Amino acid sequence: MREMKILVVSDTHRKHGNLEKVLEREGSLDLVIHLGDAEGYEEYIEEICECPLEIVSGNSDFFSTLPKEKEIEVGGYHILITHGHYYYVTAGIEDIKKEAYGRGMDIVMFGHTHRPIVDYGKRIIAVNPGSISCPRQEGKLPSYVIMKIDSNGEASFTINYLNSY
Repeated sequence: MREMKILVVSDTHRKHGNLEKVLEREGSLDLVIHLGDAEGYEEYIEEICECPLEIVSGNSDFFSTLPKEKEIEVGGYHILITHGHYYYVTAGIEDIKKEAYGRGMDIVMFGHTHRPIVDYGKRIIAVNPGSISCPRQEGKLPSYVIMKIDSNGEASFTINYLNSY
């Protein structure tokens, strides 16, 4: 199997300087997944990614024609991507994990909370990259996730931070 490198971001909120820094820092990517709140800048984001982009709408994407969620396949993994607000993720991630599992997904990716997490559950992996523009977790560093798929088809996830805005 071919190795893959996927950038997962969310909640850019019209502030793209950090996304531009991350794209430069990470180099060649196979895919970028944006989990919502691009606020009308999806075409610009697609332009700067220089690779395929999967993007969904968020709660701040007023009048967006983007889908509220997508089911995609990456490296043999079935992934539900959504912003997360329809599943009340600020109150916890059990509902979104149950939904993804019920649909036969392996991974669920969501944003909305502006707090990064990688949760390796028994049946599903839940990934939130936090916010690359408006972080809310302790330390308030902009965050994103790199998903790698190795030559054996195994996925790994790393939360990464930008040290300065």
